[in-house]
Amino acid sequence: MTTLQAIIIAIVEGITEFLPISSTAHMKFTNPLIGVDGNSPFAEMFEVIIQLAAILSVVLVYRKKFFDFKHFSFYIKLLVAVMPALVVGALLKKHIDAALSNLIFIACIMIAGGVVLLFIDKWMNKTTLDNEAEITYPKAFTIGCFQVLSIIFPGLSRSASTIIGGMQQKLTRRLAAEFSFFLAVPTMFAASVKSFLDAMKENYLVAHNITEEQAKSMHLSMTHDIFGSENFHSLFNHHNLVVFIIGCLISFFIALIAVKTFINYLSKHGFRVFGIYRIIIGAVMLGLIFGMHLGQ
Repeated sequence: MTTLQAIIIAIVEGITEFLPISSTAHMKFTNPLIGVDGNSPFAEMFEVIIQLAAILSVVLVYRKKFFDFKHFSFYIKLLVAVMPALVVGALLKKHIDAALSNLIFIACIMIAGGVVLLFIDKWMNKTTLDNEAEITYPKAFTIGCFQVLSIIFPGLSRSASTIIGGMQQKLTRRLAAEFSFFLAVPTMFAASVKSFLDAMKENYLVAHNITEEQAKSMHLSMTHDIFGSENFHSLFNHHNLVVFIIGCLISFFIALIAVKTFINYLSKHGFRVFGIYRIIIGAVMLGLIFGMHLGQ
């Protein structure tokens, strides 16, 4: 991955992370268009961790709320909400990996999600809860279950599924969006740790031209071999480290602007424009896939 490619992907991520249009889908389609091997260990990890970098902008924007330790129940609610994603992510890893590599599937989910967003404001127009204290533990858990949909169906959008989940629990669009953003912090932190560990393992296997089954039969030490300093420096060589830092910084600062803009727009106008956008982009993606044999 070149520095220019990393900058482009980071810009795409920063703009799309908080919008209900799926940052994952946008990055998965940007990669082949700009010549990035999205299946390389570093590229896969890069995509996940720059999402965390973008989401950390929420911590800065909402720092007074996020670090209000007087209301400790807020953190418990986030823990309750993140549990479904952690469990499903661990149980359905093979399905998730397969879905993430299927561009046709992602494009179809983009379109289907767009259709839903066209009507969601009419379906859920009786939202009355506008205070974080009104989010009960069962409501937090239910919102977390909605987040699972974005894991099972890449391209659905984590923010869209959790915001809709919040509105289904009678949260206003503003409060649902804020809770969705807060929930993204532990969710993407866990995803980033897992992605880093997976990248370390995959990097070692690729470098030594062995399969995971062969590694197990060779009784490789997870600490000294796969997670040793030699393998770490191989994954984060000087070039990759520079690319990684640049990508995280760009993603963070662009997301910082996007999150403020999105909250204001969503509170006033709703989801319809995002639904139209998703349908158009999903159709374009399918056209590129079949016309240019993209990702096939």
